[in-house]
Amino acid sequence: MSTEAVTHPTYGNWRRPRRPGLGPLGLVGTFGVFGGLVLTLLASLISLYAAMVVFTPIAVLLVPLAIRTQDGRNVYQLMALRIGWRRRKAKGAHLYVSGPLSARPGGRFRPPGLLNKVTATEGRDAYDRPFGVLHHPSRNLYTIVLGCDPDGGALVDPDQVDVWVALWGEWLARLAHEPGLRGASVIVETAPDPGTRLAHEVLPRIRANAPAAARAVMEEVVERYPTASSEMHTYVSLTYGVPANQRRKKEDVITDLAIRIPGLLSGLVAAGGGAAAPLSAERIAEVVRVAYDPAVAADVLDARARHGGTGLEWEDAGPAAVETVGSYQHDSGISRTWLMTLAPRGTVRSSVLRGMLEAAPGTRRKRVALVYRPIDPATSARIVEADRRSAQFMATSGRGMVQARAASEMRAAEQTAAEEASGAGLVEFSLMLTVTVDTMEQLADASVTVRNLTAASRVLMRPADRMQAAAFSCTLPAGILPWEQTLIPHELQEAL
Repeated sequence: MSTEAVTHPTYGNWRRPRRPGLGPLGLVGTFGVFGGLVLTLLASLISLYAAMVVFTPIAVLLVPLAIRTQDGRNVYQLMALRIGWRRRKAKGAHLYVSGPLSARPGGRFRPPGLLNKVTATEGRDAYDRPFGVLHHPSRNLYTIVLGCDPDGGALVDPDQVDVWVALWGEWLARLAHEPGLRGASVIVETAPDPGTRLAHEVLPRIRANAPAAARAVMEEVVERYPTASSEMHTYVSLTYGVPANQRRKKEDVITDLAIRIPGLLSGLVAAGGGAAAPLSAERIAEVVRVAYDPAVAADVLDARARHGGTGLEWEDAGPAAVETVGSYQHDSGISRTWLMTLAPRGTVRSSVLRGMLEAAPGTRRKRVALVYRPIDPATSARIVEADRRSAQFMATSGRGMVQARAASEMRAAEQTAAEEASGAGLVEFSLMLTVTVDTMEQLADASVTVRNLTAASRVLMRPADRMQAAAFSCTLPAGILPWEQTLIPHELQEAL
C-alpha cells in the first residue's frame, strides 16, 4: 500500500518598492542632506560660527524625515495628519447632516465626504443590461461596478484553485492595458442573513392544507436559519479617467464603457468569479445606503423581493454622520476601518485571507477591500530593474545576517524581473477592512476580533485614525481611489 503526497501550491513574492535615498531618508531627504553639506562647507570657509548657523536649521528640518514609525510614516506625515484633523474639527467638517432640515438646498440625502459631489447615471451594455456609472467631477473619473458570485474554495481541487489564481493574475495584468484605467478595487461584504429571501421563498409555498407538523417545521426553519447563516456579496469597481487634454461628452464615455463590460465579465467568470453582471445605478445606491444604515438591509431585500426594486436614487443614499478620531458614526451603525501596512511575508496558500473574508461574529457588517493600481508595462520594467539593481548592491555590501537577508531579497527581485519580462503585469495593491457594529461597546470587541483575523492572515494593519470617514468611503463600491484624492502627488509622497 502506498500513499501519494498531496502538494498545495503556494504564492507570494510581494515586494514593497525600495525608496530611493540614504537609509530611512527618501529622495527629498537625501537631496537635502547633500545640499546641506555643501552649504555648510561653503559657510565654514567664512567661519565656524557661520557653519553652525547654517547646519543647525538644516539638521532640525531633516531629522524628522529620518524618524519613521513601524508603518513607514515620518514625523512630518504624522503632523500633517493631526493638523488636518484639527482643522476639519474646528470647521465642523467632521459632522454631516443632510435632508430637508439641513442647510443644503434640495433636501436630498446625498452621501457625505468624498462621495458628496459624485453623480450617478445609467447606460446599457452590449447585452442590453443596465449598468450604473458614477462620475467624480473633481477628478473627471468614471466608475462602473460589477457584481460577482464567487464559486468558493470548498470541495475544490488544488489544481483548480491554482488555475483560478493564474487567471485572476492574468485578469489583473490585463488591467494595465485598459485605456484610461486609473484603478480597481474588489470589495467582499459579509453580514448576518436577515432571512428575508428565505422567508419569501418558503412561506408563500406552504399550502393551507399542509399538516400542522410540517408547517411548524418550515416556519421554525425560516425563523432560526438566519441566526446561523450569513450573506456574502462581492463587488468589483473599475475607475477610468479622461485625459486633461481631451474633452469627451459623458454619453461617449458611457458608450465606451458599455463596449468593455462583456470582456471584463468574461475574465472574472474564468477566474472563478461565478455569475457576474454589472450593477445598475439603483443597485449601487442600495449598497451604499445599506452600508451607511445597516438597519434598513432587511427592508431593502423585502422591497426587491416584492416589487423587483426599491426605486432608490444616488441622491438619497447618504446618512447623518459624525467622525471621531477612531470611529465613524453613521445612522444606525458605528464603523472603524483598518489599513494594511505590510503584506504577508514569505509564501502563503490560497486560503490566507479566508478567515478575514468570512463573516465575523458580533458585527453588523464587514467589508474587505483590495485596492489595485495597475502599472503600465514601460513603468513596470523600470521599477523591477531598479529593484533588481538595489537588491544586488545590498547583497554585495553586507556581511553575516544582513548579507543573507539581502541575498533572499535579490532572489525575489530576480524572480520578479523574470516574470515581468515574460509578460506578467506589475500591480500595486493595498487592503482595507471596515467593521460596522451597533454600539461603541461592541466596537471594542470588534477590534479584538480584527486583530485575531489579521494575525491569522499574517497581515499587519493599523486603524485609520483621524481619517475614518475617508477610509470608510474607500471600502464602498463607489470607485474612491486613495492616491487620486491626495493634495500631494503620489510621486512626491513616494519621494518623501
